Amino acid sequence: MNRVVGILAHVDAGKTTFSEQLLHHAGVLRRAGRVDHGDTLLDAHPLERQRGITIFSDQAVFERGGTRFFWVDTPGHADFAAEMERALSILDLAVLIVNGAEGIQSHTETLWALLKDYGVPTLLFINKTDRLACDADGVLAALKKRLSPDIVDAAGWDGGALPEALYEAVAERDEALLERWMADDFDGEAWLDALRDQVQSRALFPCWRGSALNDEGVLPFLDALAALAGKAPSENEGGPFSALVYKVRRDGQGSRLCCFKVLSGSMSAREEIAVPGGSAKVNELRLQSGAKYTTVQRAEAGMLCAAAGLLGVRPGDFIGADAGRRNAFHTEPMMAASVLCGELPTGKVLESLKQLEDEDPALGVSFNEATGAIDLRVMGAIQLEVLGQLMRDRFGMEIGFGPMRVLYMETIAAPAVGVGHYEPLRHYAEVQLRLVPGQRGSGVRFESLCHVDELALNWQRLIETHVFERAHKGVLTGAPLTDVTVQLLHGRSHLKHTEGGDFRQATYRAIRNALMYTPGVLLEPICRFTLRGPQDSYGRVMGDLTRMQAALDPPRMEGDSFTLAGEAAFAAFAAYNTDFLAATHGRGSLNYRLDHYAPCRDAERVIAEANYNPLADDTPDSVFCSHGAGYTVPWDEVKTHAHCPVEE
Repeated sequence: MNRVVGILAHVDAGKTTFSEQLLHHAGVLRRAGRVDHGDTLLDAHPLERQRGITIFSDQAVFERGGTRFFWVDTPGHADFAAEMERALSILDLAVLIVNGAEGIQSHTETLWALLKDYGVPTLLFINKTDRLACDADGVLAALKKRLSPDIVDAAGWDGGALPEALYEAVAERDEALLERWMADDFDGEAWLDALRDQVQSRALFPCWRGSALNDEGVLPFLDALAALAGKAPSENEGGPFSALVYKVRRDGQGSRLCCFKVLSGSMSAREEIAVPGGSAKVNELRLQSGAKYTTVQRAEAGMLCAAAGLLGVRPGDFIGADAGRRNAFHTEPMMAASVLCGELPTGKVLESLKQLEDEDPALGVSFNEATGAIDLRVMGAIQLEVLGQLMRDRFGMEIGFGPMRVLYMETIAAPAVGVGHYEPLRHYAEVQLRLVPGQRGSGVRFESLCHVDELALNWQRLIETHVFERAHKGVLTGAPLTDVTVQLLHGRSHLKHTEGGDFRQATYRAIRNALMYTPGVLLEPICRFTLRGPQDSYGRVMGDLTRMQAALDPPRMEGDSFTLAGEAAFAAFAAYNTDFLAATHGRGSLNYRLDHYAPCRDAERVIAEANYNPLADDTPDSVFCSHGAGYTVPWDEVKTHAHCPVEE
């Protein structure tokens, strides 16, 4: 039986130290490494050891109580939340480490919300109980109040007889056991089975405590983890092979590795499997453990494996029976930055950054033809520092970054029809598309209203591929286009002269052409926030949020503190953390994440500052042919030259 267990925490909660002690007790390590000594198993990358933080998710494998565990260490810093969430998508169980000396921190609540969104069963461990500032009972009470009342004290339980707190908690959530409890009819195995079920269904969240640094409480937790391990609901040994890719990495020799979790069935090395857009042969299967690996001949349900190659497969892609599906992620950057190449060739820098984007798709590397700059999507300043170091270490390139700015998006206010025609000599393709405003958060969608008698199905599918293969730019600031449905109305090919690339050109031009005919709408990121502070800072904080035009939920007063939750434009909220800590004298906590995009309140200023020329970037013009030579037709005249009847 295989179980994938991930460990998560706010930065500096002791997550890596806890993992080292647990892996030592599990027999993976002869001795536990220490972050300050730079000798930990899972933080093996030089950048992680240099900075003392987890940047990349990594794993170790061990067996305990008849179960093979894949222990996944995830980043704790908010700048690497996208990496953490990709690992979250393959977990059977999560362990949330809470800093007992600091209490519930901002990122702790963000992690809890993500675990709830993904429906991951969760165990908790209050760490650093050796610190004088730690009040473990107080932290447990705060966890029950702020995260879930179903968190229950499991201190000291090592998988044997249940302590009274767990015994009662299980009975309270199981009517049959409650009746047996009232009748003094106690069966330890029945209670343990019920506890497994309640943990798996997220009805109960046991919480341990101890000091990972002093190796207190870790062994009982490990034994309890083995006792709680049950058959993962996603573990399906039968059926066709299906797996989810959650990570792409390069090994020490530069080989590209796709890391995936087998969801059902099994697959052997040297087997041909379905991947998005076709099929690929897996020549070697690896079982990773830290920086080392062993080869295996078969990947079975519930296992985490790595395969070399699989070009074009990205994190979030399904392979096997479900190839073509993608897993959507919640964590998205809200900021962008431009790359300063200095004397380096822009093309080589772009190529290297594209390799990093292959490993972290959230980077969204793009070349801005209007400015001649390379743009990135980022979570924060620490991520930029790490990217700069990666470029130095892996590619020998010294780059810089411009100031971070808000990452805007664009959509449309009304439907519009666009025509793209591409007909230089010996090429031919025409595409007519209608762009329709979509629902908030719907992204870009495609539907064909074109009959196969007019345009063959293979060409229609190719047009759909071209719609999704790149981020299309709006015409207001060049920001990515979103929340639109692209409808294929008409298309035309030539029996002899049409090639695949012709429809790429025609599709891009048709989308751009349609955007020129409809009013654009600039969208800004809106973040959902929760903040807590002492009562004496309430007035100042409320004043700050009012000036930001934040939409607030009713405030909650809890003793000598308050809690405020709501939504605010990220542009106004991004720099508030420093002012908030000053207002609360360092006693407050604040967390936020992207919630949605909405029309920008200061659109005129942002558009004016962007000074974007839509005609100098992606072209809305078309290329027609006359007397054996191609010629360009301006965007506002294309419809009169179109070969297909133009709808409006």
